[in-house]
Order: sequence, then C-alpha cells, then structure tokens
Amino acid sequence: MSEYIEIESEISDDDTQLFIYTNLQLSDSNTPEVYLSNAEMAEGSPVAQTFAAIVGIAYLQIDGSDLLIQREPNAHWHAIVDDISAALVDFFL
Repeated sequence: MSEYIEIESEISDDDTQLFIYTNLQLSDSNTPEVYLSNAEMAEGSPVAQTFAAIVGIAYLQIDGSDLLIQREPNAHWHAIVDDISAALVDFFL
C-alpha cells in the first residue's frame, strides 16, 4: 500500500452517480462487487461492510480500487463523500 491514501471523487453530469477513485486495493475479485442495499453491504466483503453504516447509499459497486455509488433521493453527495473518505482512512490505517 502507498504511504498516502489518495481519494478522488467525481459526480456524474446528471448528478445520479458518484465515482470514487483511490490508490487502494478495495477488492481482489475479478468481477465488480455489487450491493443493492445497506443490508447487502453488511453481509458483503470487509470493505463493503465498512460502508454499510453510511447513510444515503442506495447502490455500491466496488471494482478493484474504484467505487461507483448511487445515493438515496434525499441524501447529499458531500456527506457521502466525507463519510466514505473517513471510512477508508479508518479501514486502512
């Protein structure tokens, strides 16, 4: 793992998806991990379980070092980005 955790986020043009790019290996799977609810995240991989407590995530895809997220209708992206960043730092440090 790199000495530093790098996290970049980008919201889709239509404001429906959030892409998060990291320098961390979030999944060892050859196919993306897909979670359609917090309940599925709670039963998923250790990284997915870390995100299960984050309010506002409706859909999560973990693909190598990247995340794809869709939010619940009333959730705010800035809160989700802050919570995911904090969760990644806590998980890896």
